[in-house]
Amino acid sequence: MEVRNVIFEIPALLLVEKMDLSALINRYKSLGIDDVIDHEKFNLISIVHHSTKIEGSTLTEVEAQVLINEGLTPKGKPIYDSLMVTDHYAALLFTLNAARKKRDITIDFIKEINALVVKSTGKTYNTIFGTVDSTTGAFRKGNVSAGTTYFPNFDKVETLTSQLAGKLNGLIKETTTITDQLNLSFDAHFNLVSIHPFYDGNGRTSRLLMNYIQAYYHLPLAIVQSNTKAEYIQALIDTREKDDIQIFRNFMATEYTALLENEIKKFEEIDNPKKGKGFNLMF
Repeated sequence: MEVRNVIFEIPALLLVEKMDLSALINRYKSLGIDDVIDHEKFNLISIVHHSTKIEGSTLTEVEAQVLINEGLTPKGKPIYDSLMVTDHYAALLFTLNAARKKRDITIDFIKEINALVVKSTGKTYNTIFGTVDSTTGAFRKGNVSAGTTYFPNFDKVETLTSQLAGKLNGLIKETTTITDQLNLSFDAHFNLVSIHPFYDGNGRTSRLLMNYIQAYYHLPLAIVQSNTKAEYIQALIDTREKDDIQIFRNFMATEYTALLENEIKKFEEIDNPKKGKGFNLMF
């Protein structure tokens, strides 16, 4: 199946069966979870761990944490996997810094994210249309597919990515409700990965673009859990086949809800031992 056009709808209702996401985010913020020492960094490490594991990294979350915090590569694991993790962490910090500065979304910005994502793991591709060094964030010069999905022809990539960046750059300044802001981040994620403009790192770059928009609005950052990889891929496929962006939005809303509920639960258990295990001295 060829990915034909960019699917982009805003605003629309985000279907969430449990708690309204706006209320859940407000609850998350009211608890001051982000003010807890080291919480933000642990959250960023978790983003890096799951995003790279989806793409094949074998590092555990603890190994990723030690690598990022102490620079120690895990024994018995491919160096490629460690490089993937450290590159992604650098790209995430760059993306969040850009969000704080309210940087415009442009083709060059998206390329910069991708270049950092594959800085140490990218390759050089020789095609009949020229040589592409993927570590520079250059667009692909060949056609690609994944399973039954054929992504847009390479000669359409620049136009489609430019259209996407332009639309995002306009909507990000106009979107006001939390629901629509989340929809915008999920849509950006889906559309960029469906254009598949690069040879390497499309998924990681697309998830970082989603996080950029969430950080722009000061929302908690979404994580696609590595243990839901199959459901994630299926949601992407179903959205393309049925030409229905709501499918992917619903998947991401479910992931987001589970993440926030889990973070709130963990915080409340630590803050109030009567609600959970809390903390006990082990002697």
